[in-house]
Amino acid sequence: MADAQDLKKWMQDAEGENLEFKAARNRYGLDELTEYCVAIANEGGGKIILGVSDKRPRQVVGSAAFPQPEQTRGQLNQRLHLGITFDVVNHPEGRVLVFHVPSRPVGLPIQFKGKYLVRQDESLVGMPGERLREIYDESGHDFSADICDGLTIDDLADPAIEAFRKSWIKWTNNPQLGSLSKQQLLFDIEVAFEQGVTYAGLILFGSREAVRKHLARSEFVFEYRVNNAAGPAAQREEFTEGFFLYYDRIWELVNLRNNNQHFQDGPFVLNIPTFNERAIREAILNAVSHRNYQLGGNIFLRQFPERIEIDSPGGLGPQVTLETILYRQSPRNRRIAEVFSKCGLVERAGQGVDLMYSSAIRASQAKPDFSRSDDHNVSLILAGRVKNKNFVRFLAQFDADDLENLSTQQWLILDRLSREEPIPESLIQDVDHLLELGMVLRAGRDRHILSKDFYVFENRVETFDRLRENEIRKETLESFLVERAVDGSPLRDLLPLLPDLSRDQVRGLLAELRSEFRIHPRGEKRGSRWYPGPSEEDQ
Repeated sequence: MADAQDLKKWMQDAEGENLEFKAARNRYGLDELTEYCVAIANEGGGKIILGVSDKRPRQVVGSAAFPQPEQTRGQLNQRLHLGITFDVVNHPEGRVLVFHVPSRPVGLPIQFKGKYLVRQDESLVGMPGERLREIYDESGHDFSADICDGLTIDDLADPAIEAFRKSWIKWTNNPQLGSLSKQQLLFDIEVAFEQGVTYAGLILFGSREAVRKHLARSEFVFEYRVNNAAGPAAQREEFTEGFFLYYDRIWELVNLRNNNQHFQDGPFVLNIPTFNERAIREAILNAVSHRNYQLGGNIFLRQFPERIEIDSPGGLGPQVTLETILYRQSPRNRRIAEVFSKCGLVERAGQGVDLMYSSAIRASQAKPDFSRSDDHNVSLILAGRVKNKNFVRFLAQFDADDLENLSTQQWLILDRLSREEPIPESLIQDVDHLLELGMVLRAGRDRHILSKDFYVFENRVETFDRLRENEIRKETLESFLVERAVDGSPLRDLLPLLPDLSRDQVRGLLAELRSEFRIHPRGEKRGSRWYPGPSEEDQ
């Protein structure tokens, strides 16, 4: 935890790629903060410090920006997926907010709204193309950026290019892109050059004839199967053309048999689709951008009544395992991922597994299953059956925008608490925002549970009361101390609040509250008094 001494040291350092100071006395824009985090991450990581003047000699001026920094941290990580953390330094001259920004992953530049940013003097500028290529080269060769011998712009399908153009204009709100010639557009997104057209151009925009000629056995195959029995599928379509010619068609086929699951919630009926569109589209994008096109074999999407299986040639990629797949990113075809990013199909050149996880948990479905993957094939199973309708009803009580802004880590916490499992140490720092939203409550030392509505829906209110009993006692003590914050309270004034407990038991509750930095004592043992909040030493 950063303190005033750490701040003093940082203020003496030179502002550069690793440190950025902003006064931000009253407010600071989330987009602007995001852009500086992008630039800092792209240059190896560092800190952005709000509440300190950026001109020397630097002074602490205090910042009221982002009064709920935990929520801001969640929003930043939802946008950038970097694992950004923060500290609040309560300096005598005012509040200072420090955001710690990790470095970008190896081989992966970070962008926000299509801009790969770096710092240049006092400004943010786009990363030079040379530097982008250097970063991409860190993680190895990109097959999709190679020139495909004999392929020309005339071999690309105009409808595919125009479908991309339409998405690009909508995403960037830049109608001037409509005036670009076909050749200039392809040059601008770096899928075509004077020397020729890349494999990314073929995979994304190629005509059927061109794909069959230059990249045989790279089809995308859709199948609908009623059950697991061998034999022909009930429906099968094969796509041997550029991705932008069939992307929407794949979802149309899935959605033909995408039944809603209905649950009564008082006078209302909740309709949960078996397959979430965002998650399915993300899985399709992953299969296309991460498959190994130098291996023979097709991508298969097999739909069953209650699950979807997607198999894609090529393993998980370097440094990615079943244990790290939620957090580790290793793009195999970076040029394809860049094109997806430019038109808003994905907001970053990552794996999108986090979105699949959060979508599944929100619908109380099984989390994405990659367990059948090996060195030669990535196999993904997305289950569609809702497991706990009461968890879905519980989530429906909260604001949709608040749910949309939850991080993947926070969804993992809710998923564990829905089964009354403890929160692992790696996720405990993400629980504060859920406490603020009232979705989660404390239930003792280092223990949390979902709020009462969940147990009402489960018809287990007695369980809730039992789990909360100890915490309710602590909250009784804490509330009493808040009311007497000026003078404090001796132990003798606290004992009558909990007449069913002994003196030692009340002392134990006070010790728990102190260990959680919710109260603190002042004075000698016999004359000590208790006050709300952490002590100055604990802050």
